[in-house]
Amino acid sequence: MNTSGKTVTTARKHRPGRRAWLVIALVVLIAAASLYFFMRPRHQSAPLPVVEVETVKTADVNIYGEYVGHIRAQQFVEIHARVEGYLQKMCFKEGTYIQAAQTLFVIDPKLYQAHVNKARAQLNKAEAQARKAKHDLDRIRPLYEQNAASQLDLDNAVAAYEGAQAEVIVSKADLTQAELTLGYTQVTSPISGFISESSADIGTLVGPSAGKSLLATVVKSDTVRVDFSMTALDYLRGKDRNVNIGGDTGGSKRKSFVTITLADGSEYPLQGLVDFADPKVDPKTGTFSVRAEMPNPDRSLLPGEFTKVRVLLDVREQAIEVPTKALEIEKNGVYIYVVRPDSVAERRFIETGPEVGNNTIVERGLAKGERIVVEGFHKLSHNMKVSPVEAKPKASVDGAAEGKEE
Repeated sequence: MNTSGKTVTTARKHRPGRRAWLVIALVVLIAAASLYFFMRPRHQSAPLPVVEVETVKTADVNIYGEYVGHIRAQQFVEIHARVEGYLQKMCFKEGTYIQAAQTLFVIDPKLYQAHVNKARAQLNKAEAQARKAKHDLDRIRPLYEQNAASQLDLDNAVAAYEGAQAEVIVSKADLTQAELTLGYTQVTSPISGFISESSADIGTLVGPSAGKSLLATVVKSDTVRVDFSMTALDYLRGKDRNVNIGGDTGGSKRKSFVTITLADGSEYPLQGLVDFADPKVDPKTGTFSVRAEMPNPDRSLLPGEFTKVRVLLDVREQAIEVPTKALEIEKNGVYIYVVRPDSVAERRFIETGPEVGNNTIVERGLAKGERIVVEGFHKLSHNMKVSPVEAKPKASVDGAAEGKEE
């Protein structure tokens, strides 16, 4: 009985108490809390947006306008027969280059040679009569002074002499006219250039009264003229420009040059200069005519064809030019993101000018040396911190290249 009581007492002594269980629970909680603290996901700050930036620079920027032009020869001369007759000879090869004063056609000269012979004979006769009248006057005058001839005899002698002199003058004029008419049977070219095909065949009756006077045309096209029209608004916008459209340049103004595009889409390698601008505007179209002279040594430009003309309208000196893609447009205006020295992007409204290729001129709102965002601005907001990266330099198609063309 005593032995059993001792056994029960010993078992109760080895059973853990309530305090022990509390300690164990507390240790487990502390271990779990420590484990959560060390293994919980750590909060990471968001990375700054990366944007490409360019530094604002200034340069002389050429402003161009594009128009439809019409090419014509510098000289275009129609060769006409000035006398009537049968076409006897053609002295050139059609489509070739001819020289000024070169004989092109020969019209049958027989009739006109006869007129020259007749006029020369009339002149000889008039000169003979004038000599006889002079001798008669020289004989009558001394007799009159000696009262051996009457006043009437003297007057008749003087009138005969003066009439004979007048007849000589008339005969000389008739001979000159006949010789000129004979010369017209040799049809020559007034200019050097390329000649067209003949408009009349050998043996054809030609002349003003024959109804067929046009024989050929001669074109001088080593220099051509390009005609195009500009609007009055273009002119008004450019009144204070640094380029003079037509006429002599004044002061520091530059000459306006043009480039044209060929039929295959390529650009003609030579430039021309604007040498004339019509001083009045056509009220029907609201435009005025402008002309440029273009060298054409290899005859690549054919008179009569139409082409696209690119005209220098203005040169903006030390202008600020930015990529057009960097601009954002909203109802309040146009803005661009500018990165301050502390790498904060500032949304700034600007005043823009004309577009030049892929760039736009900024009139107000930007200064030289500032940095603008050209890529990545769509994810920005005003006063946002950014990570700026310099954009890779690109060759400017219209801005930098055009600035070198002056």
